[in-house]
Amino acid sequence: MSRGWARAALVGYRWFGAGIYPLLGPYLAIRAAKGKEERSRRNERYGRSRIPRPDGPLVWFHAASVGETTAVVPLINEVRRRNIAVVLTTGTVTSAGVARERLGDTVIHQYVPLDLKPAVSRFLDHWKPDLAIIAESEIWPMTILELGARRTPQVLVNGRLSDRSFARWSKRPSLADALFENLSHVVAQSDLDAERFLALGARPVSVSGNLKVDTTAPPWDAEELARLKEQIGSRNTWAAISTFEGEDEIAAAVHRALYQRHKQLTILVPRHPDRADAIETMLDQRGLKVARRSRGDQIDPSTDVYLGDTIGEMGLYLNLTEIAFVGKSLKGGGGQNPLEPAMLGCAVLSGSNVENFRESYARLLKNGGARYVRDGEMLAKAVHFLLSNPQARQAMAEGGQKTLQDMRGALKATIRALEPYINPLTVKARLLPRENESSESRGGGQW
Repeated sequence: MSRGWARAALVGYRWFGAGIYPLLGPYLAIRAAKGKEERSRRNERYGRSRIPRPDGPLVWFHAASVGETTAVVPLINEVRRRNIAVVLTTGTVTSAGVARERLGDTVIHQYVPLDLKPAVSRFLDHWKPDLAIIAESEIWPMTILELGARRTPQVLVNGRLSDRSFARWSKRPSLADALFENLSHVVAQSDLDAERFLALGARPVSVSGNLKVDTTAPPWDAEELARLKEQIGSRNTWAAISTFEGEDEIAAAVHRALYQRHKQLTILVPRHPDRADAIETMLDQRGLKVARRSRGDQIDPSTDVYLGDTIGEMGLYLNLTEIAFVGKSLKGGGGQNPLEPAMLGCAVLSGSNVENFRESYARLLKNGGARYVRDGEMLAKAVHFLLSNPQARQAMAEGGQKTLQDMRGALKATIRALEPYINPLTVKARLLPRENESSESRGGGQW
């Protein structure tokens, strides 16, 4: 594809989006009915907002889901420390909950507009961001082009490109170049990611490491943790977290295989809590007694599985165990973040399909903080070994802590890369009249 054809394709994408825009109401209604959209806030997906833009400089942060949201929280705190207003967009109800929990009313939260010209233009016309900071791998053509047309600097932080995404973009180099040339800077997670962005036409590109290492551990309610630990008593525990369809069944099979030997409690935390009803039905059919967090069920000696079907409580679940299998690694593929369980002292187990977190796993494996399993049978053997060997669990937990210590520093590197864009806004914020500064929105996010 030549550069001319690439630009023609992007123009076609723009007109196609404008054509289907009026037809998206039923699509969003269906998503709202499934709990994937907040019904009362669907207008935000069209770029509309009832919240006025605050005076002074404003930075737009976009983080698609939970992991990306958590990763950019320290960056947002740095920007807010400089009295610069922040609009944070996320794409899921779950990530909105995490933003509310970790940032409160210090930012304005909105759901990200659909990547269609009418919605994106309306969003940008209202908020007029001075800088756009996008997390990880969110490449939305219309959003990038509209920011570029407005000459708004846009920086991709904690950037990564999976094997699949890189292969797909590599087949369309002119299209990739026409998009990536609009990025003012890419701050990549790893040397491999940096090479990939450079190959696709991004300039300049620097390497920071993974921002997720420099975040704090997931929070938890200490009183609730003590209450649950009292219910569990002296029973052994293990957790299967961030599971995808097919992995819940594997966790159930592991529980049955080990129960006669260990009498353990299995803590099952699906990546998408809206699957909890189906998971509970599956567990019931296998003769397993379930206690659900969302119902406030008590854990008693006969409870087989504690189903963690709530949002924002991963810290609570991980503090109930020292062994964590991290999902989307045996089924689904790509993996989920292994650093949170490592932060909380867990031995990490995972399937090998973890391309989205390749470097994190490589370092954990090198330091003995994680182990790969091939299938459910191998997972059962690994959990059995760790339940039977406290010293092995402790050694893996220490390997995880060493890995985290070795990997830290991404936040400082990212802030250094952002300084040319943030420093002028800092000066601009300081020059605001005091009355504007005192009345400037410190949030008012529509929750």
